Amino acid sequence: MLKHPKAARSVPQSLSVAPRFGMEGVTIPRHEMPVGEMPPDVAYQIVHDELMLDGNSRLNTATFVTTWMEPQADRLMAECFDKNMIDKDEYPQTAEIESRCVHMLSRLWNAPDPRQATGCSTTGSSEAAMLGGLALKRRWQRKHARGGRPNLVMGINVQVCWEKFANYWDVEMRLVPMDGERFHLNAEEAVKLCDENTIGVVAVLGSTFDGSYEPVAEICAALDEFQARTGIDVPVHVDGASGAFVAPFVDPDLVWDFQLPRVASINTSGHKYGLVYPGVGWIIWRDAQALPEDLIFWVNYLGDDMPTFALNFSRPGAQVVAQYYNLLRLGFDGYARVHGYAREVATRLSGLIADLGPFELITRGDELPVFAVKLRDGVTNYTVFDISRALRERGWQVPAYTFPKNREDVAALRVVVRRGFTHDLADMLVEDLKRHLQHLDKQSGPVHDAANSSSFHH
Repeated sequence: MLKHPKAARSVPQSLSVAPRFGMEGVTIPRHEMPVGEMPPDVAYQIVHDELMLDGNSRLNTATFVTTWMEPQADRLMAECFDKNMIDKDEYPQTAEIESRCVHMLSRLWNAPDPRQATGCSTTGSSEAAMLGGLALKRRWQRKHARGGRPNLVMGINVQVCWEKFANYWDVEMRLVPMDGERFHLNAEEAVKLCDENTIGVVAVLGSTFDGSYEPVAEICAALDEFQARTGIDVPVHVDGASGAFVAPFVDPDLVWDFQLPRVASINTSGHKYGLVYPGVGWIIWRDAQALPEDLIFWVNYLGDDMPTFALNFSRPGAQVVAQYYNLLRLGFDGYARVHGYAREVATRLSGLIADLGPFELITRGDELPVFAVKLRDGVTNYTVFDISRALRERGWQVPAYTFPKNREDVAALRVVVRRGFTHDLADMLVEDLKRHLQHLDKQSGPVHDAANSSSFHH
């Protein structure tokens, strides 16, 4: 991990090699290259043993990222590790597979003319979101040649990639704070912050704080009224990092996508509920007019003239191939089954935790299969941070965190249910939680809080 110098901590400068490797008494440096070579089995075992300290990813309820794929997908990815996605002339079939995925997603999200699908793969939804934001800014600049500082309206619950976008590309973030029991953006508050310099409104389909959907259709309707009143046309970008791969399959009646004319672009994470291992996202525009041509670069590379509009250039083709495998393997019904089961597990698990007594549900997992809980007001001798620490003793990673501005008083635990998290695992989590609550009830006061807990940073 890249560390800032201010975050440096003292660690041993060398690593002792275990005698069973046949290298008794040997040490290797931790922070510089060894002088000589070592046998491949030795190098493998050293790295393998260190990685055991990472814990079991299947027990990580903090991450939205896929932690299990079918062995056939594993094999396909291994066959594609050496393929550079950007070398479309050398790997034309990988490029064709990317194009097929873009067309499938365009149809899934009801693009007006999916035959003219406009989009691409990215390294994740953060890059995809930035591309969507760049297109919004460039379209605004074309209409506002006289200048002014552009702004982007969103809820304070957005993922940090939007803060990066605003910082990197000099866009003012206009954040709607949480208020009372409203933990995300709504239509009324979004419109209040819009003006002639607003490049767009970001609506999140699946907040990472609690798994809830923001009301995309209501936001679009309010912006329609705003345009009728002021003449200002504000497009919407849907950050569907998680929800864009959930809602189409389990919420078919929810209108949130390109069926709404004001929705200009949608991003998603293939490696979240797209069910692919880390390393792939997608950005889709409603049509070619929504993607300014001056953001597309035509590159003469290895003898072929090709378009590119991703931020990254060289990147692996394996995750794109794995995405296509999932779309082909599962189809619409398969995704509906997988995510329907996840929601079933999430809603049942949230109910079991609520029944334990000390907890109050913030959400119950009936939108994203994700829910958040807090302790009831009468519980004062332990915190959600104590619970999170205790659960780590059995390998569970259940994040504890505080909500942002205006609701910093809310401290929550969050559980993300994804493929591979079964009813059986849910039952084991509840039993471990019961066990730890018996001990925590005997505490005289809290031990961990937001200031001294390092288990999770939202």
